Amino acid sequence: MKNEVKDYLSEVEIRLKDPDSIDERFISELLIRIGFYQHERLIHLIVTMTFAIMTVLAFYMLMTAYSVGALLLSLLFLGLVIPYIAHYYFLENSVQKLYRLYYQALGISGLRTKNRNTDI
Repeated sequence: MKNEVKDYLSEVEIRLKDPDSIDERFISELLIRIGFYQHERLIHLIVTMTFAIMTVLAFYMLMTAYSVGALLLSLLFLGLVIPYIAHYYFLENSVQKLYRLYYQALGISGLRTKNRNTDI
């Protein structure tokens, strides 16, 4: 997923350098992809928060009733929650960057001003 997002961000940035390549189809596709990545981000937020809660509970269990099992469980959850946080951080920043690129594409295409004029 990480490589897919990086590749798509690069593709969008390259297309934004050529104003002639920005059309309604490109903007529509960009919105669809943003939706996919938002969904991925939400799922990873849920998983990350679940593992964070389980990590805190495992450390609480370790502090209240020290045992080798509690120590191993705490280390296991800690080892899992750190990469989940890093991946969620990447997804969050990537989606935020796609938002900015979307608004930039709207500005280049002129669709933003067209849509505002029809709302009045």
